[in-house]
Amino acid sequence: MASLKIPELVPSAAEDSQQLRKAFVGWGTDEACIIRILGHRNAEQRKLIRDSYEANYQKDLLNDLDGEISGDFQRVVHLWTMSPAERDACLANEAIKGLPGRNCVIMEIACARSSVDLFKMRQNYQLRYKKSLEEDVADHSTGDFRTLLVSLVTALRYEGEEVNMELASDEADILHEKISDKAYSDEELIRILSIRSKTQLNATFNRYNDKFGNVINKDLRANPKDQYLTLLRSAIKCLTEPEKYFEKVLRLSMKGLGTDEESLTRVVATRAEVDMELIKEKYYKRNSMTLDTAISDDTSGGYERMLLALIGHGNL
Repeated sequence: MASLKIPELVPSAAEDSQQLRKAFVGWGTDEACIIRILGHRNAEQRKLIRDSYEANYQKDLLNDLDGEISGDFQRVVHLWTMSPAERDACLANEAIKGLPGRNCVIMEIACARSSVDLFKMRQNYQLRYKKSLEEDVADHSTGDFRTLLVSLVTALRYEGEEVNMELASDEADILHEKISDKAYSDEELIRILSIRSKTQLNATFNRYNDKFGNVINKDLRANPKDQYLTLLRSAIKCLTEPEKYFEKVLRLSMKGLGTDEESLTRVVATRAEVDMELIKEKYYKRNSMTLDTAISDDTSGGYERMLLALIGHGNL
C-alpha cells in the first residue's frame, strides 16, 4: 500500500522536464516546482522525466538537482528521483563504507525488498561499483555479522503464498534448539532465515510461539546490548512485519532532541511507493500522532514539504 499521490492528469515527461529546467534558471531555484513535479510522480514517470531531460538538454537531471539544491532537501530529492534499484545500490554502498555501524541498512535492503527487487539492486550495484554486493559486504564486515549479512543479501526467496506446515513445525524446533543453546549464529538458524519465503517464515514463527509460549524475538533478547542479536531481531521483524519495523525507525528518528535525518529520509524515500499507508497507520496507533504531524514538528522548508508530499499529505 503506497501513499504517494499521483495527479489524475499528469503532464508528459517532456513537459515536466521543461518545467524542471525552468526551475533551475535565473536567480534562485523554484523548489515548489521541484516538489510539485517530482514529489508526485511514480518510478516509471520519474525515469521518463530523467530520460527526457537528458535528451533535451544533454544534462543529467540528478547532477543538475544536486547543483541547485542542498542539505536534507537535496538528499531526499536525489534519492527519490533515482530508480529503486539505483537508490538501494547507493544506500548499500554508503552503508558498507560505514560498517559496522550501519548494518541495519544492509539488512533492510536484503529483508524488506522482494526477491526480484533485490536481484535488480545487486545487478545495479555491480554495474555501478565494479564489485558484487556480497563481496563488498564480506570485505567490510567480520564474524557473525558477515555470516548473517552475506547470507541475507544473496537470498533468492520464493515469493508465493504456499506454506508447508510440517516444515514450519520442524524448523520452529530447530530455531528453539539453537536459541536455547545460545547458538545465535548457527548455520542452520541463518539458513532458515535466509532461504525460506516470508510466508513460510511467518508460519514457522507462529508455530514457534504456539509450541514454546514466546514470540521468537522475545527469546532473542538474552542480552539487549548485544548488537548482533539486535540485528537478528530486526531482520526477523523486517522479514515478517516490515511496516512495524519501519514505524519504529521513523519513531526513533524523531524522538527526543534533534532529528536523525538520514533514517527519516531513507525510510520515506524507500517506502513511499511500497507500504507507506500501513506504516502511517502503525505510527498513529503507536504514537497517537499522525506521521505528517511528527514530520512537520521536526523538519522545515523544502525538506519538510518534500517529505509530506511523499507520504501523501494533501496537495503540496
